[in-house]
Amino acid sequence: MLNPGDDRSLSDLVTGLVTDISGLFRKEIDLAKAEASESFDRAIGSIETLLVGLIFAIAAIGVLLSAVVQGLGAVLMTQGIQEANAHALSAVTVGVLVGLLAWAMISRSLARLGNRSVRFDKTTASLQRDLDVAKEAVR
Repeated sequence: MLNPGDDRSLSDLVTGLVTDISGLFRKEIDLAKAEASESFDRAIGSIETLLVGLIFAIAAIGVLLSAVVQGLGAVLMTQGIQEANAHALSAVTVGVLVGLLAWAMISRSLARLGNRSVRFDKTTASLQRDLDVAKEAVR
């Protein structure tokens, strides 16, 4: 906005406006970079959780298939089931339970990743305000 007591020339005013706008856009670019970095950090955190879930799933399968299958097979044998059938049934039961646990952890992490899409809400709002101010200054 022009100040009635301002005695600067039009070229000085235009130069000042161009300098202000270019500085403003540099700051907007810095804001966009910061927002992108923040979104990237959140995505990395979700990926880390996903990987930990996968590691637990693999470890759980190994541990449970070697320990719980034997224990459950022994319990089933005491119920009168033949040894081969007891071990097969216990392996399937444990495998399904471990698979469900792994699926729950992986789907939770993927859902969190899906909700964290890269968006530049602050930058968009700030650019819109800057554009409004620039339009007002040109009027």
